[in-house]
Amino acid sequence: MRSLVFILLAASAALWAQSASQSSSASSTSQQKQAASTTKGPTSTNPKLTPPRSDRVEAKDLGEDSGESSSKNTQIDLSPPPDDAKAHPSSSDILMDEGSGDTGEVHPWDPHKAAKDVEVGDFYFKKKNYRAAENRYREALYYKDNDAVATYRLAVCLEKMDQPDDARAEYESYLRILPHGPEADEATKAIERLKGPASAKSAAK
Repeated sequence: MRSLVFILLAASAALWAQSASQSSSASSTSQQKQAASTTKGPTSTNPKLTPPRSDRVEAKDLGEDSGESSSKNTQIDLSPPPDDAKAHPSSSDILMDEGSGDTGEVHPWDPHKAAKDVEVGDFYFKKKNYRAAENRYREALYYKDNDAVATYRLAVCLEKMDQPDDARAEYESYLRILPHGPEADEATKAIERLKGPASAKSAAK
């Protein structure tokens, strides 16, 4: 009976020793693999966390295109469309005259207020209060330079007020703004019509 117990104890001790040696060999193998991976140097999979320093870059390593803008290949064509000069014949004159006044006066830009002034001016015009209508149309042009509608309505209003020279000047302004606008034919007829009174007045003087 005792011999059987000793045999069982010896067998269990042998099994335990064998399992312990296997686990220790496996752990040593994994440690060796880890050490080998850390000593591989540049081929390691661990990323470099420190950013490159600009003071360590040599100019010769930058190549021939260094110092040139990368946007040179993506420049936008700013040339006007082919028919721009025909559609807007006076646009270049407006750009040249902008800001060239002696006073340097800058008008506020408020197209909504200009549209409201035109609407009120039309109301006064229908009531035949031409003086009030003229003031509203001029105020519209103050808030929105070269507004074609306000310019044409002001010309009609001035013609009603028997101011042919000023009316003709506003008709001509309208044609400069919209040479082929909806009121271009009427403006041209009005200019021809108003040339008579203006020339007659100048001849009388």
